[in-house]
Amino acid sequence: MKPQIIPIENKYSREIVDLILNIQQKEFNVPITIEDQPDLLNIKNFYYEGGGHFWGAFVDDELVGTIALVKFNDTQAAIRKMFVKKEYRGKEFSIAQKLLDTLVDYCTKNQIEDLYLGTITVLEAALRFYERNNFIRIEKESLPNTFPVMSADNVFCHLKLKK
Repeated sequence: MKPQIIPIENKYSREIVDLILNIQQKEFNVPITIEDQPDLLNIKNFYYEGGGHFWGAFVDDELVGTIALVKFNDTQAAIRKMFVKKEYRGKEFSIAQKLLDTLVDYCTKNQIEDLYLGTITVLEAALRFYERNNFIRIEKESLPNTFPVMSADNVFCHLKLKK
């Protein structure tokens, strides 16, 4: 039952929306809707057009995790839509780690030097995960001007990628 990480696009929109909204709304009670996240209905244009990417983690043909990259200038990008289905979290599957490793590898190959992300304080396990992966918490004011801030985000992190 080895997870497979592959680039995904619009044909997976329904599965992506189901996975993400379930985690946001039901598991963490975040008051967010699909209307607040129109990018999920047009992955190709939103993520790929600007040099970003979107990956899915599959176990037995089921989408169990996602991670996306929004490139907001030549050398800087933001991590978005990092979600793993509850039953597939943790070291046993290492899906979050595999998704992040895939994204970092892509960044390294595509001259992206700085990775940023925004999240919310309620996602404590996610924050610990990012910190274990050498992300440093930063103040919102320290973000690049072109960083695409999501309205719900109140915690921000940065990772300087090695050249």
